[in-house]
Amino acid sequence: MTSQPGAEAPLPAAADAIRCSPGLSGWLERHRVALALSSYQTGQVFLVGRFPNGQISFYQRNFERAMGLWHAPGQLYLGSAIQVWRLENVLRPGERANAHFDALFVPRATFVTGGVDLHELAVEASGRMVFAATRFSCLATLSTTHSFRPVFTPEFISRLAGDDRCHLNGLALEGGVVRYVTVCGRADTPDGWRAGRRGGGLLIRIADGAVIAEGLSMPHSPRVEGEWVYLLDSGRGYLVRLDPLTGAREDVAFCPGFLRGLSLHGGYALVTVSLPRSFSFEGLPLQQELDRRGVDPRCGLAIINLASGRIEEWIWFEDRIREMFDVVVLPGLACPMAAPAKGPDLAQLVTIEESDMQYPQVVAMA
Repeated sequence: MTSQPGAEAPLPAAADAIRCSPGLSGWLERHRVALALSSYQTGQVFLVGRFPNGQISFYQRNFERAMGLWHAPGQLYLGSAIQVWRLENVLRPGERANAHFDALFVPRATFVTGGVDLHELAVEASGRMVFAATRFSCLATLSTTHSFRPVFTPEFISRLAGDDRCHLNGLALEGGVVRYVTVCGRADTPDGWRAGRRGGGLLIRIADGAVIAEGLSMPHSPRVEGEWVYLLDSGRGYLVRLDPLTGAREDVAFCPGFLRGLSLHGGYALVTVSLPRSFSFEGLPLQQELDRRGVDPRCGLAIINLASGRIEEWIWFEDRIREMFDVVVLPGLACPMAAPAKGPDLAQLVTIEESDMQYPQVVAMA
């Protein structure tokens, strides 16, 4: 590596705008992970890790309308306003950037989709990228020529129209293949899903289009773990566990806010939590639950013990950040950073892949 990006200063955990649970640093150390969080409201990606002295590191970069995240070894994918970004970690094992950072994610490719309202994304075992093209009510993959190629549409959707009919927003992999999607309503009219916000949400199996669970309130972020499907019953504020064979479900934990973004790791669920866009979650069961419990909504990350249903660790944003979208776990990393998406720092960051190429000897001529 010939140069490193100028330091966009890590945000200190002690800043007034960010509060962390006392045990967060220890949790990251025990699990040997770092985290990536996205906020589409502020257009930011946060890489969360820990310095050698145990202090929490927050490293922030700007991406317009930062949405779904996906991590593969050495790679971080991000869906944004009109494109998908692929960032690569350019550091070798044991190498450090700016003295402390054991990963440096650099933008290496973008795929322009246009305004499809891309929500969650994943990379299947085959290498195919699949994403929720929410505006067009379908799952899609990348096209070399066009904005996208549709790969799945619920059976009740009659045409690919850019009017967000069912709010298809989340997807789950099983065995390296996308198996399930969440939609907020069984609707085939522009914005028709909004009429079913309280209980019109569905979990759909892709293989045959079967509805596995219904009666959900604005569900998001299905994930498969063992024999269960976990998802966020966002309009109620609950992490839910489902049996995909019977559709039976149970509440695992309540979180004080609107839930989008779920990652499962080592017996824990990591959930991103958002504040209401107005003063309350009007018309949703979530507001009634908050009132019943006498708690205020939060914005940030909750780390939930799946065995007990307790929120054991947390990060709360208490300033201008009001809405989060996604979270992914970065296994094996302690303190990651990222290069900017544009500007002089990116221009000066040049890395060279190792090669067997033999360079000719330069001879000075008289």
